[in-house]
Amino acid sequence: MDWSHYRFVSVWDLSAPPGTVYEHLERVEHYPQWWPQVREVTPVDDTSGTTRIRSLLPYDLVVTVRERRRDAPNGVLEVALTGDLEGWARWTVTPHGTGSRATYEQEVVVRRRLMRVLAVPGRAVFRANHALMMRAGRRGLAARLEAV
Repeated sequence: MDWSHYRFVSVWDLSAPPGTVYEHLERVEHYPQWWPQVREVTPVDDTSGTTRIRSLLPYDLVVTVRERRRDAPNGVLEVALTGDLEGWARWTVTPHGTGSRATYEQEVVVRRRLMRVLAVPGRAVFRANHALMMRAGRRGLAARLEAV
């Protein structure tokens, strides 16, 4: 097993319609406005940018995000990730009850040296850190959608 390999799935049930949720998720440059751990997004061109992420642990992750798929009719946004994390991430937004379900999937290999060195003893902490970040993101997006 590669202890630096991670696969995450998070599900966010939101009260807004799928189209509205999708529109907010595709505006990555606005994530720092509602997602506290996404500290900075710097566009590189029309389909890529650099993000700086920091959760509870005392280090930043810097990741270049490059669009792979933008499919509004099917509610899919998918990106390739390089930098401190290498792999992919995907949002899939679907109707759910009177609102939406946004499913976030991510498969990455950690490239940041410190995280690779601490891969075995730190794995549970890294996973918990990711879960806290995703929880805060859901709360932030839900609040933003309610304010609109």
